[in-house]
Amino acid sequence: MIKKIFRVADMHCSMCVMRLEEIEDELNGIKKIKASYRHQQMEVEYDPALVSEEQIIAAVKERGYTALAA
Repeated sequence: MIKKIFRVADMHCSMCVMRLEEIEDELNGIKKIKASYRHQQMEVEYDPALVSEEQIIAAVKERGYTALAA
C-alpha cells in the first residue's frame, strides 16, 4: 500500500469532499481516501498493483476537479 497526498485546489465545501471520497468505492485498489477542502488536499491510500496514480487523477478530473501529486 502507498499513501499519497494530492493537491486539489478547487475544492470549496464539504460536498466537494464527499464527491471525491466516493472515488474510493469506484476504483478497485483504493483502501481509503480522506479529503479536506480546508487544506485543499486529499490523502489516498492505495495498492499500486491495482490502481495507478494516473487513474486516481483521471477519476478526480471526471468529477470536475484538478488533482496534482504533492
